[in-house]
Amino acid sequence: MGRGSLNLVKLCVGTDTVEELAAWQARRARALPGGLPRHVTRMWPRRQAELLDGGSLYWVFRGLILARQRILRLEEVIGEDGVRRCGIVLDPELVRTEPVPRRAFQGWRYLPAEEAPRDLAAPQAGESALPAELERALSEIGVR
Repeated sequence: MGRGSLNLVKLCVGTDTVEELAAWQARRARALPGGLPRHVTRMWPRRQAELLDGGSLYWVFRGLILARQRILRLEEVIGEDGVRRCGIVLDPELVRTEPVPRRAFQGWRYLPAEEAPRDLAAPQAGESALPAELERALSEIGVR
């Protein structure tokens, strides 16, 4: 499944769908070393070793966890203001997950593997993912 013993969960701000996040990351990654997507955060995870042991970053879109990306490494990033930050380098593959409701929060939170949503099967050729509104409705009634 690709989920380590410890993961992170983060609100996806600025994009409303998994497809929008993938496109945004692809555009940005071209300018980054190695061409891999990276999310920069102020805080450095203290449980780094656990995260790097197969952990993922789970993305929350409009109140639902809908996708994850495997965490490849953490890199020091010094901002233009001289402040040290953590660059979470991610696998470019976004894996869709079961939709799981998640309330708004700031920053990121740890997410133990036993609480992480399961991966969904990848759509077959010619199929498309369900719209986020339908995913949310199915989750609310306990179908997904």
